Amino acid sequence: MPSYSPELKAQIVRKMMPPNRQTVASLSQESGISRATLNAWKKQFRNQGFVVPHKPTEPDGWDAKAKLAALIQTATMNEAERSAYCRENGLYVEQLDAWKADFEALLGDDSPASKAELAAERKKTRRLEKELHRKEKALAEAAALLTLSKKAQAIWGTGEDD
Repeated sequence: MPSYSPELKAQIVRKMMPPNRQTVASLSQESGISRATLNAWKKQFRNQGFVVPHKPTEPDGWDAKAKLAALIQTATMNEAERSAYCRENGLYVEQLDAWKADFEALLGDDSPASKAELAAERKKTRRLEKELHRKEKALAEAAALLTLSKKAQAIWGTGEDD
């Protein structure tokens, strides 16, 4: 099993990163390194916080992890640094803003309206659980009465005297 230098790994993974966005298949053919090895390197760099998208498509096709990594890396940058970062990675500032809005929308808001809806759902759940419990008790009582009536009929008969 051949071993590769960290410099070579970094150089090849940089080719997968924006703006180059070469595919694993093309890099495998070009370098002679297996696809599995290249995918492992790609995953390793992604776990270290580099922006290496799963698919070498346009930035809108990036997975959530790559988008979040890009947002984290640009969070403390000013506009000029952010623009330079976007140029290096083949992005637009508007895409970063849209991704940020999407992530914020996923988190949701804890507005009083949503708390009121949650309280109403809890109240409805409690009411339905009480009703279910009441019906289960009534069903158990009916089953007990039916069993007792059958036992009484078996002991004393049907009750029709001749």
